[in-house]
Amino acid sequence: MKLTVILGFALSVDLFLILWAAVGLVQDKRLFTTAPKDIQQKAEEHPERFPGQKILGWILLLIFALLYAGIYIYGAYDGIRNGFGFWQFFARFLIMSYLLKAFDIIAFDWYLLTKSHFFQHYYPETEGCEGYHSFGFNRREQLTRIVLYPFLCVFLSIACMMIETYL
Repeated sequence: MKLTVILGFALSVDLFLILWAAVGLVQDKRLFTTAPKDIQQKAEEHPERFPGQKILGWILLLIFALLYAGIYIYGAYDGIRNGFGFWQFFARFLIMSYLLKAFDIIAFDWYLLTKSHFFQHYYPETEGCEGYHSFGFNRREQLTRIVLYPFLCVFLSIACMMIETYL
């Protein structure tokens, strides 16, 4: 259980690093699709602050995305190594996923978007947008993910059980 919580927090840190690389370094509007619409519309392309900024951002984004997958893979590997059953895998993946979702809602949607000036630091032209005051703007997407997580966890648990039987 302790490792499961640690993995959930590792996913949260990694998700923040993904966001930071995307917003702070890559600064590509295609990666801005989860922001409120008015912020998306006001955000402009910015020149690189230093040579190679965007390339560095894409490299870090790729590394952090691989790390994200690696955290789930390590959770599966540890469960297989320790002889987890279906329900243990299911609980591990569900706890990891819901810890990540709680972090997403609290840290990103509430704190970073509505309380801090994280996005305005990188996109000063968005200062004053109404989207910075609309906590819950993506309620439908968040609820959809919350509902879908158990099904994804069932799939991951079955996959782990199948791998476990072949080893």
